[in-house]
Amino acid sequence: MNEHHHFMNEALKEAEKAYALGEVPIGAVIVYEGEIIGRAHNLRETTQNATTHAELMAIQQACDKIGSWRLEDTTLYVTLEPCPMCAGAILQSRVPNVIYGARDIKAGCVDSLYRLLNDSRFNHECHVTEGVLADECGSILTRFFQELRARKKAEKLARKLAEQQEEV
Repeated sequence: MNEHHHFMNEALKEAEKAYALGEVPIGAVIVYEGEIIGRAHNLRETTQNATTHAELMAIQQACDKIGSWRLEDTTLYVTLEPCPMCAGAILQSRVPNVIYGARDIKAGCVDSLYRLLNDSRFNHECHVTEGVLADECGSILTRFFQELRARKKAEKLARKLAEQQEEV
């Protein structure tokens, strides 16, 4: 297994943790000199905090680990293309390499909607690699949202039945 697959699998393990919590299953790891120095998964629902995205928490861990806000010579692996908030944090923390799995056609700001990490108007640009284990990264998201829709449909049906029984 190549290095990119190895570390993306670690990010997928984080995504599975989010999935188990009922969070959107996105995971991230930051690697420095072949070692993971930050790892996290989405916790937005758990914390009720819009900033607890996997990438932001992994960045915070990595900064704490190396004692600097500059994450030069690191690589971020994330299962889904980063959103505008996370892309901004990646630029601000000077992460030079970003590798992601699945595209996010609704909110992705690395390739899909915008190319924030490669905009020469910023004082930092990233080398981006997309599509590493894209099928695996996309499939966990697809499964999560299918189950979420099915659960919501079942809850709606249960409410409707309860209302009908109350009328009788």
